[in-house]
Amino acid sequence: MSDTLPEAGAPRDAAPEPESAPAHDPAAPARLNVARTPTGNPEVDAGLERLGDADHLATDGHLEVYEDVHRGLRDALTALDARPGPPAPPSTYEKSRS
Repeated sequence: MSDTLPEAGAPRDAAPEPESAPAHDPAAPARLNVARTPTGNPEVDAGLERLGDADHLATDGHLEVYEDVHRGLRDALTALDARPGPPAPPSTYEKSRS
């Protein structure tokens, strides 16, 4: 080990400055690449497709998409409750009167 200083004007063994890489922006849109399998129900499938819009938005825009999809799914479920179902089968436990 030497306590001497390098001579003035002597070249340093320093690496050249690296070019600065673009800064990563965590709020920038990033595709989630989540597979969306069609269900066969047009209202639900439309909601699934709408989720894909979040891939192109910054994170602060996701809430609007999620709320829109939630509203659509809730409406689809409500519509299922409003439809009349098949008639109930006759009861086999009725007592016959003789």
